[in-house]
Amino acid sequence: MHFNTYGGNGAALSADLVNTRDHAPRTLERILAAHSMLRPELTPAQAEELRMWAERLAPVFGERDQDVQIELVNALLKISAATPYISAHDGRKPHLHFFSVDADIVNRAKDTTAGGLAMAISFSDGRRLGRCDREGCSTVYVDTSRNGRRRFCTLACANRVNVANHRARRVTP
Repeated sequence: MHFNTYGGNGAALSADLVNTRDHAPRTLERILAAHSMLRPELTPAQAEELRMWAERLAPVFGERDQDVQIELVNALLKISAATPYISAHDGRKPHLHFFSVDADIVNRAKDTTAGGLAMAISFSDGRRLGRCDREGCSTVYVDTSRNGRRRFCTLACANRVNVANHRARRVTP
C-alpha cells in the first residue's frame, strides 16, 4: 500500500521511535534525520520527552479495535494539534505539514507522528499499523505490503514462527 509521503513518513517515524531501545539524543537525532526532520538536534531533556512520547505512540500499533485505535490517535492529535498547511519548501513538491517549521524539534516530531498515524488510519482503517505476532517480540511496523496481510516485523520473526509450527506438527504423540 502506498501511503502518501507525509503520512507514511509520520507513521514510519512513529514506528522507529517506538522500536528504539536507545533514547540517547544522538540516536534519536539519527532517527529524526532519517525521516527528513529538519534541525533534528536534541538536548537530553528533549530526548526524554520523545521517549515519553514514543510510549504514547506504542499502543496505536497492533490495536485491533478500530474505535480504541481512533481514540488513541485523537488523544495524540489533541496534544500535538497544530494547524495543517501545504508547503513546497526546499525544492520539494507540495506536501502537507502538521506543524510550524518554527516549532522546536520535539513539537515537530509529535505533530508529524500524530498526523502520520491519523493519515495511516484514514487510508487503511488502522489495519496497517501492526505489532509483530511472534510471541516475545514487541516490534511495531507500518505494513506497506500490497495485500496488507503482514503479521511479523521481519522475515526472521516469521521464519522462527513457521519453523516452530513445522516442528510442532512433526512431533508424534
